[in-house]
Amino acid sequence: MADFIYLMETRLTPDQQRGMALVTEVARAHEMNVFLTGGAVRDIVSGFIIRDLDFSVQGNALKLQKDFEKAGAVIEGSDELTRTVMLLLKGNVRAEVTSTRSERYEKPGKPAEITPGTIYDDMRRRDFTVNAMALSLNPGSRGLLTDPFNGVADIEAKVLRILHNYAFYEEPSRLIRATRLAARFHWTLEERTQARYDAAKENNYIENISDRACGHEIEQLAHEESPLEVLKALEKEGWLKVLVPHLSVAKVDANAFTQVFKVKQQLQEVGLNPDVSPVVMHFLTKKLSDKEITGIQKQIPNKGFVERWRKLEDEAKDFAKRLMAKDLSSPSATWKFLMQSRGEILLFTAITSRPAAVEQKIKNFLTKWPLFKQKLPFPEMPEMRITPDLPDYKKVMDAAFLLLLDGKLRSHNEIVKFLTPYSPPEPPPPPTPTRRGRGAKKEAAAAAQTGGQAQQPPKKRGRKPKAALAVAGETPASAPMPVAQPAVAKPSPVAAGPVKTGVKTPPAGPPAKPAAAPASPKKAPAKTQPKTPVKKTVAKPAAKKAAPAKKSAAKKSKKK
Repeated sequence: MADFIYLMETRLTPDQQRGMALVTEVARAHEMNVFLTGGAVRDIVSGFIIRDLDFSVQGNALKLQKDFEKAGAVIEGSDELTRTVMLLLKGNVRAEVTSTRSERYEKPGKPAEITPGTIYDDMRRRDFTVNAMALSLNPGSRGLLTDPFNGVADIEAKVLRILHNYAFYEEPSRLIRATRLAARFHWTLEERTQARYDAAKENNYIENISDRACGHEIEQLAHEESPLEVLKALEKEGWLKVLVPHLSVAKVDANAFTQVFKVKQQLQEVGLNPDVSPVVMHFLTKKLSDKEITGIQKQIPNKGFVERWRKLEDEAKDFAKRLMAKDLSSPSATWKFLMQSRGEILLFTAITSRPAAVEQKIKNFLTKWPLFKQKLPFPEMPEMRITPDLPDYKKVMDAAFLLLLDGKLRSHNEIVKFLTPYSPPEPPPPPTPTRRGRGAKKEAAAAAQTGGQAQQPPKKRGRKPKAALAVAGETPASAPMPVAQPAVAKPSPVAAGPVKTGVKTPPAGPPAKPAAAPASPKKAPAKTQPKTPVKKTVAKPAAKKAAPAKKSAAKKSKKK
């Protein structure tokens, strides 16, 4: 399911996605289940160009017409019998919304007996397996594929397979459709399908084709990407005489088709998506008489398409006159006008006879002016903080492009002057980060244990110089304390201990100066109190020095 959702999101154009969302929303508002069906699903799976969208709704599709018109869609035609609505959505997206139904044919070529049905009934009434698939657009099952006849496998095998043995007998127009699809995709007919095709052709089933089906197949010629190849295939099989008796490949201007699709590609590169089908139909029937053209137009059920085809030449003449107006003298004004025009009218004007001034403007629009977009974005824009994240970025780019067309942005100063109003203010500097040491973390933990009592300020990291420690009366491992007064040296343990008679002891002198403290070669341990190391380190050497004093006193007593 997720794979088909991904395919719908990637294979459909943005305009087609918006059109699908519109149809889905309208159908769900009427509580109708809606499915993407037919050729649209086939082209999504096969990877071919998606030319139009086919929808099937479980309900009366004719009830949705007013809602489609309110949403901006153009109703090009409708069919009461099949309950089908033909739409032209924004972006020239062609769509057809039909009710799910089942069909039963009593006689070949005659209208079928139609009854409402499920989506599975709707799949069974179709022509080929590759067209009998549906993708759900409903909540909870969106992207679920319905493929009762294994059409995906036939797409992979590149074959066309009919659903039942009487397919060509019941609807003879399927003979023309099989030839047209095989020529478009370069596929072959499945073995059993080929046998039924040959039998239907030999028995001349095509005589039973209805005018409506014939008109539908004629319109499909205008929607082909390579109409000349399809015409050749139809003429080879003899079906072209059935559709348009006086039409042949020799009467068709092949160069006109080449120009049509060349200009179509150029228009797509500048951002326009023209519907070229009226233009193609114009050149297909150009050498036919007015009576024959009128007869074809009556057969085609899509009256909106017929109307656009009929008005093509007159609208192109008015378009050329408007393009020569004085208010379109500047390149920027001409560009804006052409971007807002109908693509098929612009395309038809570009490949037909026209004044030299109109020809030059259209040529500039298609070839010269798009090159100015290569100069954007300006190198100054990142320096001025004008990036795609800016809300007005597209507005800036469009305005800059129009000024480039008119030659008003040539130097660095002109570019900077134009960009300055759009430049956002500089962002404020980031706050200075506060670094907390290990001592601060320990004090915070201690404060939490003692109930949040006030603690002393954190110690500064680093080792104090020895002179400072001596002045403070501390060992290097002791905590720093404020110096109130100089510390008084305690009497040595040697002087305090007992001394034998006759031994002179040095008188008690003044307290030792603090500067003499660093003379000790040994450093106190890191985590000891100041009194404990003094007893241990001083007592031992004092005992050793007292021994010679006893010996000298004994010698003096002997001498006496």
